[in-house]
Amino acid sequence: MTLSTDERILIEQRVQNDGKSLAVAYILLFFLWFFSAHRFYLGRTSSAVLQFLLNIIVIGWVWVLIDIFLLPSMTRAENDTLRRSLEGGVGTAPSVDDVEIEAELAARKASR
Repeated sequence: MTLSTDERILIEQRVQNDGKSLAVAYILLFFLWFFSAHRFYLGRTSSAVLQFLLNIIVIGWVWVLIDIFLLPSMTRAENDTLRRSLEGGVGTAPSVDDVEIEAELAARKASR
């Protein structure tokens, strides 16, 4: 399935609006590192819980130091997952936003 340029632009706008922010992830890492808030934010719940438990027994700080370097790739992966779902790569039911995007595309085609 090939997407038109308009569809790709709308998908990228949606990823920018709905995707995860690397800056927010770093802010959560620096201020709420003990609670693993950055991992919860990026949807990595199981590793966040594990990291939090390790923080309680005082060895989780090593993992937090590693996360400083892993955050860009984790954020990119989360946004790529969103992008694939918007491109139709994941078989999910359309959300209200998806219906709005389709309506906007139809309106653009009709205006041509």
